[in-house]
Amino acid sequence: MSNALPVTLGDVHDAAARIKGVAHRTPVLRSRTLDALVGAEVFLKCENLQRIGAFKFRGAYNAVSRLTPAQLERGVATYSSGNHAQAVALAARELGSTAVIVMPEDAPRSKREAAVGYGAEIVTYDRYSGDRVAIGEALAAERGLALIPPYEHPHVIAGQGTATLELIEEVGDLDALLVPIGGGGLIAGSATAAKGLLPRIRVIGVEPEAGDDTKRSLSAGRRVSIPIPRTIADGQAAEIPGELTFSINRHLVDDVALVSEDDIRAAMRMAFERMKIVMEPSGATPLAALLAGRAGNLPRRVGIIVSGGNVDTRRFAEICAAPAG
Repeated sequence: MSNALPVTLGDVHDAAARIKGVAHRTPVLRSRTLDALVGAEVFLKCENLQRIGAFKFRGAYNAVSRLTPAQLERGVATYSSGNHAQAVALAARELGSTAVIVMPEDAPRSKREAAVGYGAEIVTYDRYSGDRVAIGEALAAERGLALIPPYEHPHVIAGQGTATLELIEEVGDLDALLVPIGGGGLIAGSATAAKGLLPRIRVIGVEPEAGDDTKRSLSAGRRVSIPIPRTIADGQAAEIPGELTFSINRHLVDDVALVSEDDIRAAMRMAFERMKIVMEPSGATPLAALLAGRAGNLPRRVGIIVSGGNVDTRRFAEICAAPAG
């Protein structure tokens, strides 16, 4: 069935060759304390240590690097809550191009400043009343820019799958893989790589309880829209799965676990205090699902994609210090 899908294992291998030497090959961390807490061997693929602090650089660079010289000269555009914005800005800079980013007014300050630092122009909108896709498409058409969406693009999806490709190359067989879900690009690429290499692996997506659009969509067998989620996991505040990503995920994702805001906070604290790594809320959701027992009965060897670590000092302290409930 996977051969009929819009992104293949071969596409992920092609992306890996394209980003080699540009994207970091991020480390895989282990923790005996974590293994004991959850009763499994857990392998954390630390994309919080990727360039721009998140997995997004993989897909952005894979997509931008395939543009023609004329397209690169005109520039690129995208819309993003933060991490993809930074990724496209850096990819454009690396390839001698420029980037314009449509970003919500309430995007984390650190993410906006980082995108500006990579040379991007920022155009803001209200995420609760504006349509970022329409704004981005109109802007790209008006200025003649190549639009690189955050997840609705086969080259972006293939690039995101390279993190799982590296994980399996390094640690071997896994019985399950837990991946955060926002628009669905990371898990689509991850599932394509995982199922292509290990057909019997269970791929489990993780969403915040307030943003369960993919879980609802998989249950319904069609894309389901929800109100814009209000969650500390800003990278997962999607209201509907992507059309392209859902066409992959409905075939390759085995289950979706939901985590509470308190689960996410507890995972961020544990990762910081016991493993000495910083996870942004969206990046912590798979660990949260493990620690809170929301991923069901775990098999022996479990992989986690820690999708990012872009959270500023003040917000990290506020989130971790917040009382339960």
